Parts: sequence; C-alpha cells; structure tokens
Amino acid sequence: MADAPKTLEVTILGRGYKVACEDGEREALLQAVAYVDGKMNEVKASGKISGTERVAVMVALNIAHELLSTKVGGGFDLGQAKRRIASIEAKLDEALARQDKLF
Repeated sequence: MADAPKTLEVTILGRGYKVACEDGEREALLQAVAYVDGKMNEVKASGKISGTERVAVMVALNIAHELLSTKVGGGFDLGQAKRRIASIEAKLDEALARQDKLF
C-alpha cells in the first residue's frame, strides 16, 4: 500500500490550507507561502481590489508577469545562473582537490 502524501498546514491571507509537501520541499514551500501571503496582503491593503478571489487572481497575474519577465528578452534567467554557479563550484572543487595533493 502506498504511503499517504505528506501535508503541511499553511496560512495565506488568514485562511488555512493543507498542501501536499515532501520533506525535502518543505523550506521551499514555506518560502513560496510567505511570498504569496505577502503579495496578497499588499494587494488587499491597497484597498483597490476587494474579495479574496479577486486578490488571488491579481497576485497570480503579478507573479506570472514577474516570472515571465525573468525568462524573456533581456530578463535574468535564474536557471541559467544556477547552472553557471554549479559549473564554477565544480571547477573550484577540482582546483582545490589538486592543491590538497601538493601538501
């Protein structure tokens, strides 16, 4: 019998939600929750939009725009940056390993 999915209780805009979450994803999920909650509170506090559903849609559109602007045109590609950092770390590890052999 398969294990039941693990869940995490989170709060966004004062409402509780149970979200499926593996152990290794917990920290990333909590960061995402904090980000979304903050954005939703900003939109709600502006007073220009009423209703939780409308606030959620506006925040979803804003976050989607942020994401797409980092991937398109002259935007910053986070995935490419992570790959470059990993490559640099590998080269540093290799160079340091050769230095260890000298002593």
